[in-house]
Amino acid sequence: MSHRTRTAALIGAGLAAATFVVTASTPALAGTPHGPVAPQKASHALGDVPLFVRSADPAALTQEAQLTASGDTKDAAALANVLATPQAVWLTGGTPDQVRKTVQQTIAAATVQKTVPVFVAYDIPGRDCSEYSAGGAADTAAYEAWIDGVAAGIGNTKAVVLVEPDSVGLLPQTTCIDQDGLSPSVYPFTDAERFTELNAAVSALEAKPNTSVYLDGTNSAWLDVPSLSDRLIAAGVNRAQGFFLNVSNYQLTGNNVDFGTWVSDCIALRGQDASANCPSQYWNGGPDGTAIAGLLGAWNGVALSPYGAWSDTATDPALNTSGITAQYASALAAAGVQPTAHLVIDTSRNGTGPNPMTAYAAAPYDQSAATVGALAAANWCNSPGAGLGLAPTTDTGVALVDAYLWVKTPGESDGQCDAAGGARAWDYSAYTQPGWPTDAAGQSLFDPLWGQNDPAAGAWFPAQVLDLIKNAHPAL
Repeated sequence: MSHRTRTAALIGAGLAAATFVVTASTPALAGTPHGPVAPQKASHALGDVPLFVRSADPAALTQEAQLTASGDTKDAAALANVLATPQAVWLTGGTPDQVRKTVQQTIAAATVQKTVPVFVAYDIPGRDCSEYSAGGAADTAAYEAWIDGVAAGIGNTKAVVLVEPDSVGLLPQTTCIDQDGLSPSVYPFTDAERFTELNAAVSALEAKPNTSVYLDGTNSAWLDVPSLSDRLIAAGVNRAQGFFLNVSNYQLTGNNVDFGTWVSDCIALRGQDASANCPSQYWNGGPDGTAIAGLLGAWNGVALSPYGAWSDTATDPALNTSGITAQYASALAAAGVQPTAHLVIDTSRNGTGPNPMTAYAAAPYDQSAATVGALAAANWCNSPGAGLGLAPTTDTGVALVDAYLWVKTPGESDGQCDAAGGARAWDYSAYTQPGWPTDAAGQSLFDPLWGQNDPAAGAWFPAQVLDLIKNAHPAL
């Protein structure tokens, strides 16, 4: 799927009490909407708070020690800085009692730090279309009990919960069965069950007085605005604080701000009138763009490229957002409503934006246009050349944006990212290196972009974290 994101099946974080906290304000992003402070739900507003620093992956600490021992003190210090930066705590399974205890332990550690933890609830039935991050609760009842465990662990303390990355983007029937071709006999999950589960999560978590709940909003290069808005409304976004964007992906922060603002605008408009027109974006050459291009008259679509910074003043039509911005301003004024759904953005790996993979068309790689296109379609998976993005902060300077967060743990693999899993294409007759596999079986499990078999989802990826550090923007 050209514009989907993939998240890693991460282990629950350890709870050593670190003391480094990032609270510095972030410069305003050029080309993004600002305006008056948007309304928030009283006790559920996140506010300007310090964020929790989780303990590091033991493999990351081993890498830091090895870098120091080898004399590479610069990279060792940079890695130490990354590990001391606030990051989300992923909750990926266990019994309701086990997840409750894990959450309580995290809350206790955050209390010592005087910080607010960010949790990722990631146990939805049929998770990740049963691909790299497959898993999740057995059924709706089991999931609701698990979510109740998360809510019980939080209690009345202040916390953020990002509910189920990919759950709105990868709907069981619409995506996994109808589009990806999974068999209902082996993938027995439905869209209706998914929305029931997400609404149950919102209800359980929003019942806690100080929990800020955000639903899956995919990213600025995946779903179109109207489709995403309708899915979020069905998932219960109007009873939550809002939605999150770009988890485990690489889309530019400014583009996600624009996209998220339009989604919030559309939610406001369609909350008043379900048939309200919501101007949309689509992508040059992508299947989403092909589908929406035929509806331009009704959707007022604008073809936007993910490979550049959008703005209202861009001279490139593929980056110019002025048409969409103007239409939303007019529609909101005419309807007499304003957006209330807030958003948070994952900036853990988007410093350089998404990789178009065009470098592999040139020498020495000489990959065909079809191969490069397939690589670009899977650039969500351990993308080389990526860099760390903006440091986590709740002081964003953007009215609807509650926080920039490091949700995906920098340095943890998205999965094996190989041909066998459908995430890599490569013509070994055009380019190979000594030591690379020469047989079909070996090549099917190999990642030519990294020159190795990638670690499993959630495992530490030493080469990747150094790449993220080297390409960080802004620099560490």
